[in-house]
Amino acid sequence: MAGTITAIDVQPRNPRRVNVFLDGAYAFALSVEVATQNNLKRGMILSDQGVAALLAQDSWQKTYDAALNYLSYRPRSEDEMRRYLSRRQTTPEVTDQIVARLKESKLIDDEAFARFWVENRESFSPRSRRALRSELRSKGVADSTIADSLSGDDDEAAYRAAQKKARSLAGGDYQTFRRRLIPFLQRRGFAYETARAAVNRLWAEIKANEDAAETT
Repeated sequence: MAGTITAIDVQPRNPRRVNVFLDGAYAFALSVEVATQNNLKRGMILSDQGVAALLAQDSWQKTYDAALNYLSYRPRSEDEMRRYLSRRQTTPEVTDQIVARLKESKLIDDEAFARFWVENRESFSPRSRRALRSELRSKGVADSTIADSLSGDDDEAAYRAAQKKARSLAGGDYQTFRRRLIPFLQRRGFAYETARAAVNRLWAEIKANEDAAETT
């Protein structure tokens, strides 16, 4: 595929890629980044080895861009990224290179990821420490890193986890309230005694609010 570059045209449907023409005929496509990094221009002569090197670099860049896109939805652990790249049939050598670059840029950081995961759960869907530990382990986070990310206690987490659902059950009787809430909390990893204490605390608050409303 050796030849002289006669044109470099941006693709109409993907401005991040260019079509490269050798000796007047379409030869291959590259990312704009690879073309720019190699200072490609009309009149440049490419050997077979040069073309092969450009295509290998472009393949690496496409995989790296896919990794960045995977990170755009939410932070990822290193293990999640490695599994994602494996599904893309990325070679172990390229996977190591991409992961190393992402870690160097702090785009992958298991300590930061563990903190994000715990804080996100605490804000939107509280779980027990045991459940959080299990979730983080499933994402390949080391036990020592998990331990550093966990704070607080299950009593308060269970209370926060049940607050919204408790409000929706406030009009019923205690047995229904208890029967619905305890399993709900157990599904989030809380022990029975912890769940029962949270349910009783919330029920007492509901009754106290009702009594206060009746006296005003």
